[in-house]
Amino acid sequence: MKKIVVGLAVMLGFCTCAHQPSGTLDVNKTLDYCAEQTQRTLAELKTDSGIDYTMMPRNIMADEQHWNCRKATKEEWCAGFWPGVLWYDYEYTKDKKIREEAEKFTNSLEFLSKTPAFDHDLGFLVFCSYGNGYRLTKNPVYKQVILDTADTLATLFNPTVGTILSWPREVKPRNWPHNTIMDNMINLEMLFWAAKNGGNPYLYDVAVAHADKTMKCQFRPDYTSYHVAVYDTITGNLIKGVTHQGYADSTMWARGQAWAIYGYTVVYRETKDPKYLDFAQKVTDVYLERLPEDKVPYWDFSAPGIPDAPRDASAAAVVASALLELSTYLPNGTGKRYKDAAIEILTSLNSDSYQSGQSKPSFLLHSVGHWPNHSEIDASIIYADYYYIEALLRLKRLQEGHGVLG
Repeated sequence: MKKIVVGLAVMLGFCTCAHQPSGTLDVNKTLDYCAEQTQRTLAELKTDSGIDYTMMPRNIMADEQHWNCRKATKEEWCAGFWPGVLWYDYEYTKDKKIREEAEKFTNSLEFLSKTPAFDHDLGFLVFCSYGNGYRLTKNPVYKQVILDTADTLATLFNPTVGTILSWPREVKPRNWPHNTIMDNMINLEMLFWAAKNGGNPYLYDVAVAHADKTMKCQFRPDYTSYHVAVYDTITGNLIKGVTHQGYADSTMWARGQAWAIYGYTVVYRETKDPKYLDFAQKVTDVYLERLPEDKVPYWDFSAPGIPDAPRDASAAAVVASALLELSTYLPNGTGKRYKDAAIEILTSLNSDSYQSGQSKPSFLLHSVGHWPNHSEIDASIIYADYYYIEALLRLKRLQEGHGVLG
């Protein structure tokens, strides 16, 4: 079986790099590269009739050269990342044309603030787009969209369980009375923001309750995470921890652990409760300890075919961004260790092994969306690009002596 998997990896061109990151990281040069790739994508999206601002870049498969776009609907959880990329690119370039494009793509998501929640992904959809837009423009319309969407997200909170329901559609077919996936930790940032920017103060309590229950029930004793926690809606107790996108229920799915690292760093930022800072370090350390030499994880840390299993650059980008923030909350020694780890990750992602370069208009190659579903295997994926440019901007701010957050 292992020989088959390895052979498939080689045949499909998966990144099987085992080198140490080398060279120096020139942040401005890399952000220039991102700006060039962003312009390439915009040119590609333009047709004779203009750009359809409801169609969002989602992925480029390994054997393709152009973006596959998906309609911005409540089902398309990745629709907020491309507007977010544009806002980050505008933040760096100050290009007014990029801002105009960011505004047009962002506006396509306003409907999410006015419709019932389809699932938990509202934070990804709205805070990556409208959140960055409001941060950079202070447009009051953007603020109201965020506040309204935060209220919508909170309707999925189950007080008996203490977490936000992730996938209402999976309750009956899988017999998961109440499911919470690790990705949901990222959506808490929008709730925290809303609670302190004119929204319902209850949103803060929802976010804290979710973080606490997840911390208690969705991690193993070694601080690796389950992708999905299934809860009893009557007692609120954990029924089981399982995977949906990882290799097995007992393994550490790379992007799931990345969401945990990022999520608990945000929870510490918003609460200043030291238990979250301690926990963020614990879930970070087990991830860093098990990385391959080039600091970009296999899609699952127990994936079949290692060392020839596909990597997940998206997980690496998420972690790099999170570590840069986490490093600022810790004493010099520990903080420097996390910052150095982030720079190692970004240096590796900046190499020819992971950058798309001229081959595609994306920023990065070699991400894995959903291996068990045979979906987006060894692809360029828009959320990898989003967290990559976010990490680069955070590092630039740190190098310039500013805070990590814009």
